[in-house]
Amino acid sequence: MANADLTPELAYRLGRAAAHVLARRAERDAGAAGESGGVKIAVGRDTRASGDLLESALIAGILSVGVSVLRLGVVPTPGVAYLTRSLSCAAGAMISASHNPVDDNGIKFFGPDGFKLLDEVEDEIQKWMEEEYWLRIPRPAGVRVGRVIEGQDRVARYVQYLTGTVRARFDGLKVVMDCAEGAAYRVAPEVFRSLGAEVVVLHDRPTGDNINVGCGSTHPEVIQEAVLRHGGEVGLSFDGDADRLIAVDEKGEVLDGDHVLAICARRLKQCEELDGNTVVATVMSNAGLEKSLREVGVSLVRTAVGDRYVMEEMVRNGYVLGGEQSGHVIFLRHNTTGDGILTALQLVDTMVASARPLSALRSVMTRYPQKLVNVRVADKTKLDGSGPVREAVRRAEERLGKEGRVLVRPSGTEPLVRVMVEGPDENVVEACAAELAAVIREALGAAP
Repeated sequence: MANADLTPELAYRLGRAAAHVLARRAERDAGAAGESGGVKIAVGRDTRASGDLLESALIAGILSVGVSVLRLGVVPTPGVAYLTRSLSCAAGAMISASHNPVDDNGIKFFGPDGFKLLDEVEDEIQKWMEEEYWLRIPRPAGVRVGRVIEGQDRVARYVQYLTGTVRARFDGLKVVMDCAEGAAYRVAPEVFRSLGAEVVVLHDRPTGDNINVGCGSTHPEVIQEAVLRHGGEVGLSFDGDADRLIAVDEKGEVLDGDHVLAICARRLKQCEELDGNTVVATVMSNAGLEKSLREVGVSLVRTAVGDRYVMEEMVRNGYVLGGEQSGHVIFLRHNTTGDGILTALQLVDTMVASARPLSALRSVMTRYPQKLVNVRVADKTKLDGSGPVREAVRRAEERLGKEGRVLVRPSGTEPLVRVMVEGPDENVVEACAAELAAVIREALGAAP
């Protein structure tokens, strides 16, 4: 929670440590001299009230090391990634808690290439936050401190880049979008209007306390109703920092990240731009995606849950399309992180090029019934060694058949075991999920 767990003191300390590490790396690589004639870090934020507090503290920490800040203001997270690399910054920082509640906030960094920092760089920053090293960080005085460069006008560069990623104009197309009272509220409507679309905008009046509240990608029912009410041909719903997209067709049916991957993979293959003839997704992606891709001769590679793992697989093997069911989709030819507005553009561009309604494109993938259950337990560390759980998983897999899947894993942050059951028969899926949850509670102990 902002100002409780993530305090301004912590943000200041992080700013100093990160600037020290990242500026030294930039100077060593001799590639970070930008418009200001020196090393600088781009800083963006979403619309949360706590953004003012944390932005001030983070920037103060960066400036205190003698590194300048390009202050971008309210901007989508992928905009920070793009502007960091296109403006030759030493790094980029985004203050946002994405789709989380308004009371939360966080800080993430990008390297000069626009990618999230490597683990080794994050570890080095963490080391310099410890007291032994913290006291050794230089503190230049007087005119040698960093300066703030107001960079809100640079966001236009990101808008221009986005519009250049599509092949067609959207003249006459009626687009309904939900900006979640977040970072997309100015950029997303501007991009689509500049391409000729008629845009109906919901939740584009952020007040600092309404981001993600009953709106955005975590509340798809809002955009579903709006598309039907306004007669839209497509609905686009972003999260608080605009790095993910949930779409809706003209009939009010939801398209998640799996649908987007299935649709866009076909377009890229047709244009001979699907490098490696492969899409990357996580173990949580629906089996319907794998079947849909297989029908057109495209392979699916699965990774652990998290966009970091998707990106690592893509970079390692030269793949250009990947993402998560949540709507976090990566078009690596265009940006170095998931980008909800970019994803919306690629989806709508595909729709326009096909001259078919989005409902017809959606039909290329049929979702398998999938049940997700979070089981709160006393001791999740006992999961791997539990014979009863292994036996319950075996029984479920046998009952589901070769087209079914079972995934049981401990949460990385909570006392939970997450259960995913998927298969062609919804009743069997529900029954298997309930049985697994009961066995896990008994074997690992119910949470107090």
